[in-house]
Amino acid sequence: VQLVESGGGLVQAGGSLRLSCAASGSTFSVTAMGWYRQAPGKQRELVASISSFGSNTNYADSVKGRFTISRDNAKSTMYLQMNSLKAEDTAVYYCNARIGVITPYDAWGQGTQVTVSS
Repeated sequence: VQLVESGGGLVQAGGSLRLSCAASGSTFSVTAMGWYRQAPGKQRELVASISSFGSNTNYADSVKGRFTISRDNAKSTMYLQMNSLKAEDTAVYYCNARIGVITPYDAWGQGTQVTVSS
């Protein structure tokens, strides 16, 4: 499975961005998916995750109420709607997908830069 993120960019504080993660290859084997981010000098952290059919979602406390994760399995695409962006949201955002059930492994995208100017 290959993952490609898009939608990053430069935005002013208070603005919005929508990230997309398009999956290709053996997408039928994708189960849970998630968005992670890594700011300079910091560890990669989980931003939000979503279950196989989108019925369950989880968010980091720092983004609750501002970010919304969703997925469209028919399009093999996951989204992250980011509203009320803050300077501290600046990071490289990575798409993650859990592949398989019996011996699962993780696939990662190349990342997309999000920069929020204050």
